[in-house]
Amino acid sequence: MIKIAQKIKDQLWWLIITVDYNYSRICIADHDLTDDHLTLWLEDKQDFKNSLDECLQLDISLKNFAKLITTENLNSYEGRRLHPNKQFVYKTRVQINEAITWYQQDATLIEQQWAREAMLKAILTQLVETEAAIDKNW
Repeated sequence: MIKIAQKIKDQLWWLIITVDYNYSRICIADHDLTDDHLTLWLEDKQDFKNSLDECLQLDISLKNFAKLITTENLNSYEGRRLHPNKQFVYKTRVQINEAITWYQQDATLIEQQWAREAMLKAILTQLVETEAAIDKNW
């Protein structure tokens, strides 16, 4: 579970409401990766902003971003390995690199975009699911 401050939750809800609950209208205007955070600037595709100051800034810890990359298997592929002692072949997930290292060094620009979009989708899904559960007292 990704921790989101209440102020950011409120701003995300406002963004969701302004796009009429059409989540595909929410896009990433820009991004930045530092040693501590992945920063995403979000906006409505039908209401582009003139500057990043007008966009919703969302800071995600690198730990959460790395967890998502690993969970979504973005930094690995399904392959075959030869057992070192018993000499038989088995299927397994083969990790290309550690999550953040994969993102920075191995991933193509499209794969990096997929990772950022997966992060946005995970945050929106968590927000909607947790709020729905609270509203219905699940």
